[in-house]
Amino acid sequence: MLKDADPEYFSGIYIVCGYTDLRYGIDSLAAILERKFHAKLFVPNTLFLFCASKVKGLLWEGDGFLLLYKRVESGHFSWPRNSNDLRSMTAEQFHWLMQGFAIDPIIHDITPDHSS
Repeated sequence: MLKDADPEYFSGIYIVCGYTDLRYGIDSLAAILERKFHAKLFVPNTLFLFCASKVKGLLWEGDGFLLLYKRVESGHFSWPRNSNDLRSMTAEQFHWLMQGFAIDPIIHDITPDHSS
């Protein structure tokens, strides 16, 4: 479902950077979002993604939460692992994540101190 999901359906897509214990269920994941990130949970069709070696998604549908869980059989997900931020994702970044690509560019502009 996540791979084929139309990101335009979601009013917002957010990813919790760093590692999350995916043994947590709906209530614990919602508590992380509320307490740590002060996120507004009850906006219909807002998707929050939590990652470890797998992905869990928490989606408020207006009448309750939907908990999504995805494990790939070959390969892995690539997401920002070095911080504990809650980041908004574009539709393009969502597609990249679901296809196994990094959501951040790996080539960066730099200004060298000197030439070779």
